[in-house]
Amino acid sequence: MNEPPDDRFPVEQQPPTAPGPRPDEAAEWDERYAGHDQVWSGRPNGALVAEVSGLRPGRALDVGCGEGADAVWLARRGWEVTALDVSRVALDRAGRHAADAGVQVTWVLAGLLEARLPAGGFDLVSAQYPALLRTPGDECEHVLLDAVAPGGTLLVVHHADIDVEQARARGFDPTAYVSPADVAGLLDDGWVVEVDERRERDIEGGGGAHHTHDLVLRATRRPTGG
Repeated sequence: MNEPPDDRFPVEQQPPTAPGPRPDEAAEWDERYAGHDQVWSGRPNGALVAEVSGLRPGRALDVGCGEGADAVWLARRGWEVTALDVSRVALDRAGRHAADAGVQVTWVLAGLLEARLPAGGFDLVSAQYPALLRTPGDECEHVLLDAVAPGGTLLVVHHADIDVEQARARGFDPTAYVSPADVAGLLDDGWVVEVDERRERDIEGGGGAHHTHDLVLRATRRPTGG
C-alpha cells in the first residue's frame, strides 16, 4: 500500500549544500516499506535494549532508523535522539510512532554520508542491521566512527548466518552492507571493545523474525587524553 508523505510529522531537511539520499537507494527502500502497512515489529531491537539500558542518556544517533522503534525507545529513556533514514515512507511512520509515544526525535531524511553530522557529536551511535551500504575506502565506516564522542558508545548489530543466495533471490544483497566485522577491523587503540560476539536473538515478529542469531559489536571511544 502506497502512502503519501505525512506533513503532520515533518522530516528535517538538509542544508542546501548537502545532497539528499541517493535516489536509487531511497527508491528501493521506499518500495520495500510502501508494500506493507508495517515492516518491522514496532519494538526496539533486543541488542539495543541489552547493550544500552545501563548507559547514562545523552545524545544518540540512530543510523537507518526505519519505522522508528529504536529511536522512540531511546527518547522515552531520556536520550536526545537524531534518527536517519533514506526512506521518506519509513520516516513518516516513525514520526507517527513518536507522536503516539509523546516523545520528540529529530528525523533526518538522508544517508549517513549525506547527513554531514558533526564529528564527535553523539554519546551513542547505533547502526542496527542493514543500515550502511559499503563505500569506497570504507568512507561510511569512518564517518560512523567519527560521530562518536570521546567516552561515547558505538553499537553495530547485524544478522548472523545469512543465506546470501536466498536473500538475493528476494531482491536484497546483504553483502552490499557494512557488517560489525568491517567496523571492528577499523578500531584502533582509541577504542575499547566491550562486546564482539554472535548471540541468540529474541524473535518478536516483523520482517527479520526468521533470523535466529545476531552479530553484536559494542565499543567505547576512549576519553580524550585517556
